[in-house]
Amino acid sequence: MKLNLSDRITKPDFQGEFTASILAAAASPDLISFAGGLPNPVSFPIPEMEAATKKVLEQNGVTALQYSSTPGWPALRQWIAKRYETMGVKDVSPDDIIITNGSQQALAMVGAALINPGDKVIVEDPTYLVALQSFHVFDPVVLTVTMNPDGIDCDELAETIKNNPEAKFAYLIPNFQNPTGLSYSQEVHDKVVEIFKESNVLLLEDNPYRELRFAGTATDSFGKELGEQCCMLGTFSKIVTPGMRIGWICVRNKELHDKLLSYKATADLHTNIFSQMVLAQYLADNDVDEHIEKTKALYKAKSDLMVACLKKYLPAGCELTPTEGGMFLWVTMPNNISAVELYRKALDKGVAICPGDPFYEYKRNVSSFRINYSNSTDEAIEKGIKILGEVCEELLNA
Repeated sequence: MKLNLSDRITKPDFQGEFTASILAAAASPDLISFAGGLPNPVSFPIPEMEAATKKVLEQNGVTALQYSSTPGWPALRQWIAKRYETMGVKDVSPDDIIITNGSQQALAMVGAALINPGDKVIVEDPTYLVALQSFHVFDPVVLTVTMNPDGIDCDELAETIKNNPEAKFAYLIPNFQNPTGLSYSQEVHDKVVEIFKESNVLLLEDNPYRELRFAGTATDSFGKELGEQCCMLGTFSKIVTPGMRIGWICVRNKELHDKLLSYKATADLHTNIFSQMVLAQYLADNDVDEHIEKTKALYKAKSDLMVACLKKYLPAGCELTPTEGGMFLWVTMPNNISAVELYRKALDKGVAICPGDPFYEYKRNVSSFRINYSNSTDEAIEKGIKILGEVCEELLNA
């Protein structure tokens, strides 16, 4: 029987098109790119990584260059398990941790393990575009729940779960949500916990930016109260280096853990063990909290500058969603100006942003866009936002 790809692909890869565009913009020396979520290379611990690499090769080179086990390097998993104590979760074992190729692979693993065509999954509206892209591969029915300034709309979430108790999971980003930069308040956090306690729906918690808080107070992980009903995703891409592509998923439900582990074994056998060992050595020999504090100070200064420039150069009526950390700002334009149109015209003038459309499952022609402040020089921020303001004025006056 001949395979007909049109039977498998039910919709265009809308999110994928923008992901490719973001990466291309980031790689172009001729563009000022606010489109991607790139850490600032000034924060990369290059001398420390060089020392860690040398030590790994001298002391354990054969192991670092050989095949390894699927769960990941024990010392690294132990460090991650211990780190969860800072998020209020004190019962995580290294055996609960699976090291992945970035947290993005963890999203694909969950999709492969849990989603059959037509299954329901719940996401925030808007949500991380690569999560949508990953889930779409498995052809689910995506149910969306509105994001409010203090987090997900709990009444809408409760109603969605009540009407769809068979949903495979809900994917939530409680700290510096991508794309909006919003964080869940403690009140919303507590309501979400109660909603899930009354259901059997799995909560998939993604926390890539939690460590990058430079104002306010973080809530604990949902895993503290929900136990094995909550799978927790994390990554070193935002706090150490993205190039190593090391993330993880913490799964305390043994059946699901074993299913995910089995899938990963067939997908890639194991995440790059050399990088895992170098990272573990770096973490053992250095104060990562001191490193994170320096990164947070850098990002706060970048955020403050970009906010000031947005207020200075964008036309009246543009609304800026405040943030207390992370890497993004979310801007909404007046008069239903198309963010995609802004994206295209700004790109022609050498500035890249990410329009809001790919972060939504169903909405199109939205007037919001995401911009990244972490990876640009101060000069690029000033110049780029000024150009963006000029393009906005053109669209308003068209």
